[in-house]
Amino acid sequence: MQKIKSLMARQGLKSPQESMADLSPVENLRIPSKEELREMREQSIDPQAEQEIINSVEEVYFSNDSFDMVQHELEKLPPELNLQELEEHRDKLKRQQAAVSKKVADLILEKQPSYVKELERVTALQSNLQLAAVICTNARRQLSVSKEGFTEASLGLLANQRRRQLLTGLLKSLRTIKTLQRTDVRLSEMLEEEDYPGAIQLCLECQKAASTFKHYSCISELNSKLQDTLEQIEEQLDVALSKTCKHFDVSHYTKVQLAYTLLGKTQTAMDQLHMHFTQAIHNTVFQVVLGYVELCAGNADTKFQKMQYKDLCTHITTDSYIPCLTDLCKALWEVMLSYHRTMQWHEEQDKQEAAPAPDGAAAAKSDELVVDRSYVKKKLEHGLTRIWQDVQLKVKAYILGTDMSNFKYDDFIVVLDVISKLMQVGEEFCGSKSEVLQESIKRQSVNYFKNYHRARLEELRMFLENETWELCPVKSNFNIAQLHEFKFMGQCRSPSASPSKQATSSSTRAQEELSLFQQYLQEGNPFEMHIEEKEEETEDVLASNGYESDELEKNVYQDYDSDSDVPEELKQDYVDEQTGDAPLKSMSRETIRSKKKSDYNLNKTNAPILTNTTLNVIRLVGKYMQMMNILKPIAFDVIHCVSQLFDYYLYAVYTFFGRNDMYESSGLGLISSRLRTTLNRIQENLIDMEALGENPGVHGPGEDRKEKVPSPHLSQLVVLTNSGTLYGLAQRVVATESLVFLAEQFESLQSHLDTMMPAAKKPFLQQFYSQTVSTASELRKPIYWIVAAKAIDYEQMLLLMSGVKWDIREIMSQHNVYVDVLLKEFEEFNKRLDDVSRHVRIPLPVSNVLWEHCIRLANRTLVEGYANVKKCSNEGRALMQLDFQQFLMKLEKLTDLRPIPDKEFVETYIKAYYLTENDMEQFIKNHREYSMKQLANLVNVCLGSHINKKARQKLLAAIDDIDRPKR
Repeated sequence: MQKIKSLMARQGLKSPQESMADLSPVENLRIPSKEELREMREQSIDPQAEQEIINSVEEVYFSNDSFDMVQHELEKLPPELNLQELEEHRDKLKRQQAAVSKKVADLILEKQPSYVKELERVTALQSNLQLAAVICTNARRQLSVSKEGFTEASLGLLANQRRRQLLTGLLKSLRTIKTLQRTDVRLSEMLEEEDYPGAIQLCLECQKAASTFKHYSCISELNSKLQDTLEQIEEQLDVALSKTCKHFDVSHYTKVQLAYTLLGKTQTAMDQLHMHFTQAIHNTVFQVVLGYVELCAGNADTKFQKMQYKDLCTHITTDSYIPCLTDLCKALWEVMLSYHRTMQWHEEQDKQEAAPAPDGAAAAKSDELVVDRSYVKKKLEHGLTRIWQDVQLKVKAYILGTDMSNFKYDDFIVVLDVISKLMQVGEEFCGSKSEVLQESIKRQSVNYFKNYHRARLEELRMFLENETWELCPVKSNFNIAQLHEFKFMGQCRSPSASPSKQATSSSTRAQEELSLFQQYLQEGNPFEMHIEEKEEETEDVLASNGYESDELEKNVYQDYDSDSDVPEELKQDYVDEQTGDAPLKSMSRETIRSKKKSDYNLNKTNAPILTNTTLNVIRLVGKYMQMMNILKPIAFDVIHCVSQLFDYYLYAVYTFFGRNDMYESSGLGLISSRLRTTLNRIQENLIDMEALGENPGVHGPGEDRKEKVPSPHLSQLVVLTNSGTLYGLAQRVVATESLVFLAEQFESLQSHLDTMMPAAKKPFLQQFYSQTVSTASELRKPIYWIVAAKAIDYEQMLLLMSGVKWDIREIMSQHNVYVDVLLKEFEEFNKRLDDVSRHVRIPLPVSNVLWEHCIRLANRTLVEGYANVKKCSNEGRALMQLDFQQFLMKLEKLTDLRPIPDKEFVETYIKAYYLTENDMEQFIKNHREYSMKQLANLVNVCLGSHINKKARQKLLAAIDDIDRPKR
């Protein structure tokens, strides 16, 4: 192959492509001459053979103009060349070329007319183009002349002016862009000044301007920056909105709301505001409690910050509980006050914006405002309950986080006051009854009160066991309202208000008519005022254990004979009584003499008789009522405990001074069935009868015993066996009459307790008063009966009567000696009563009971003496009547008690001697107050005088029939 190419090069031969390239375009398009065409026609070949030759041409030759046929043929040559084969192949190619050329020539000849015609058109076109070129050349020459003479001189000025205008506009735009670029500095200044509406207005204007110049590439970046700035403003606006949750400022809030209005996000702002209030409540209470917990922990331990609020509340110490609770309520008050002022702001805005819209566009805008206002109003109203619920839950977690069962009473009352004040805030805030707070404080109160009451009962037992039953001197006009514990009853206010609050002036009362939100709208805090008022009252009014801080109770057992011995508190609250010839300066001796002798108070004022223990019980009742006044839900529990205080005091007085089986079985009905039922109930429900040792009740098994108290024991200092003191009559009077006084105080409190008692539990209160309180005075009978039974020697009188001869035959004019002895005993009794009254005033009802008991016992002793008579005549019966009449006559001078008790009891028995058989039988059936022995003796004495043996047997059988059911 390379040899052929080198051979062709030496001969100066070119490839067909190169030969075609050397031809000019005209030569390439040369039309064969007529001679050539003729020669081609002369070389005629069979058309079919010609077609076969053409078909034998390889398809590659028809592919494209860039085909290199020489290269193609050379590549087809075999490695070993054969000259003959080459020549044959060359001849073949020549034949193919000749056939193709002939075919092309035939086609050219066929299309020659069209070709000639088209060639003529091309020639004409060429002539026209040459003419156009001449015209254009002339036109350009003319334009050059015009340009030099007109455009550069005149139109150039116009072009420059137009360019100037464009450049001026561009300069203005550039200045605006420059201003826009510097806007972020001004926006930052406005945000620092908290001018949020101005910043938003400026930012919106900048965005509007930026949209005008958006065709500048630098503006797209600025527009993005302004959008970021607007978002930053919204974030700062949200922070500013959150600040109003704790400290509401009208101007600040007005700016924030105006800013949100410009943004068109009024409703979004309200949603955010409520979220911030919820967050503010959580953050506030958490920070307050965390501060106290870390302060009490005394170290820098950060574990508390990671705790949940509920768990954090359990780490509050007892000492920091009240200060923390107060600060907690103060902080929550600030949040609720901010919400209240927020609502006020919106209400005022609604009033200002309520004017009618002037035109259509404004009307559309007004409709949108109405929708926004309606949404805001509903959202705010709904938020009231939601926020108060959050407050309740936070305070509830705090209340229940600490066990308050061991709190001092003062501290617990302060807690109740604070929570009560908070519930009042809640009621004014959204009209809520604060069920969550009530339930939580009720749980703590029941728990606390149970332990507190248990301790108070134990203390009461201790006081009763150490009580010497000495008189506690008080004013004659002493009233429980004078005690600090009962001050709350004199205040005309709702039970939900603080029990420590006292309205001492008209201005204070006027303030109480305003709601808390009106009083403290601008400044102050109701919880600060609450604490101040508590401090202003009096120091340690409510002692932690009921006694320890009262000077009176510190001197419980001291002697009150001199004024110097009386504590300062007693000098303030009560007036001292001298034990000698003191008061009644205004009372003349005649007036004194005119008073009934039975009322042994000639040297005493009519001051109430009570002991230190009585006073302590009254104070406890006042404290219990304070707690009940605040917490009506536990009113029944408190009243039940109040009743136990009275029950235990009554039972102790009865146990100390009235329990004596020998005298109780006298058959005189000294203890009524009602009193007996009451004492049995107290013993069963309240007294721990299984207790042994000094402190048995504390460790006793079972829940029932935990609720009971061991029976008290009388102090060894109280002597009830000395006849010189009428067997402790002074102590008995003080004990019994202090119980009666206590019952009277309970009676005065009944209406107040009734108003606090739940309707379903009122029968318990009524039963307590009808079956327990009203029975206090009934204890006088069994207690004073013991004195009356021992004060007079009735046995001696029986001995003297047994020595009298009653079967005399003549009527006597002189009474028997035993009457004088008995009267002398009564005179001695009267004198000793006088002695006792110098130390303790003996009220008229007491003296009457004493005299009644003594006279009853004396009369029954007389009947018993008459029943011991073996023989008696009619004259003897007359002597009995004479003795009894003498006794009555002398007795009436000693006592003013009328009628004389059991007078008929003696007279009827004496007169029964004269009855006939039938009348005697009827007498036995009708008078069962006499004993079987007395009735039998009556029948036996009458035997022989006007009753025979048969009648005697019949009457004794009747007596036996009466006695049989009793066996």
